[in-house]
Amino acid sequence: MDKTIRSIGIFRALQLGDLLVTVPALRAIRHRFPQAEISLIGLPWAEAFSRQFSCYLDRFVQFPGYPGIRELPVDPARTQAFIEQQRAYKYDMLIQMHGSGKTSNPFVAAFGARITVGYYVEEDGPPRDLTVAAPYPETVPEIQRNLGLAALLGCDVSDTSLTFPLSAQDWQEAETLLAPILDTGRLCIGIHPGARPPSRRWPASYFAFVADTLAERYQAHIIVTGSPSDQSLIQEVISYMKTPVHNLAGKTSLGGLAAVLKHLHLFLSNDTGPAHLASAVRCPAITLFGPADYPRWAPLDDPVRVALRRPVACSPCSFFECPIDHRCLRWLSPSLVLRTAQAMLPRSRSTNDPPQDNQRQNVELLKRN
Repeated sequence: MDKTIRSIGIFRALQLGDLLVTVPALRAIRHRFPQAEISLIGLPWAEAFSRQFSCYLDRFVQFPGYPGIRELPVDPARTQAFIEQQRAYKYDMLIQMHGSGKTSNPFVAAFGARITVGYYVEEDGPPRDLTVAAPYPETVPEIQRNLGLAALLGCDVSDTSLTFPLSAQDWQEAETLLAPILDTGRLCIGIHPGARPPSRRWPASYFAFVADTLAERYQAHIIVTGSPSDQSLIQEVISYMKTPVHNLAGKTSLGGLAAVLKHLHLFLSNDTGPAHLASAVRCPAITLFGPADYPRWAPLDDPVRVALRRPVACSPCSFFECPIDHRCLRWLSPSLVLRTAQAMLPRSRSTNDPPQDNQRQNVELLKRN
């Protein structure tokens, strides 16, 4: 099959974290089909992701929207024109990596690829429009779910690690942004208060308290990251603080943000894309989990990232905003986060790697909580 596969399309029109957890699968597919042209079909922002991962992806195609796929509004004429363009491209293989396949399998099938790969909802039975298929695995971590599709193609799926290639331009961007604080000899601690769904945001006052406490105890610089749309939330966090912050929200490219994280001694964030980015660049990190499906999105065998959560009866849930009292995150105490941060922070102020005994403490702390 290898020699006859010259062009592969992969459909996943989702956000940063969703794409970062596909990296092990992308790597496995590239190794299995080294000569094939691999295209990512995704949301507009993902063109930057595709450029960053040119080692695995050759081409980016912007998803136009499709009925039943909620990520973009649907214009029927635009969607039909797009499908016709993709049919004309004559893919040898299309991989549906967007979800269970309930609505995304018909979209991928419309491209007319010779081989179509994806999951399907088991109770619906195997669809006729998938050449290679398996029931959607509901209970496995997302990294392994994506690798499952690669396994159907005979790929080696033993490597589950996240990676993120950094260019000289990425390093230069980060060093320019961090220039006022890089040579001070003090620890650099990042916080990321934002998340697209408000239901995934730890309270602003909690972020402020933890950042202030760590800044005072360690004489640390506090770096705030986020998107341009996070500015009002970030200003709320800053309004609670007495420590000056280095606000980089809206100032970084994707690669620049990854390089900034690489400079940090600790990164505290909600369960959102930059948390996975921290894993990919081996930045010591604490991820605060609320309503998300924890087994699906928690770090997978990551020695430098700790996930904290307060289990409650109503979690996981899919609410964009909490309809009650946001207990899954409001009950996650700043004192627990501070204890975890202290166990992770390096004893030496000149290294970016937490000591091995701190890593063991992290594991024990997570087990106890």
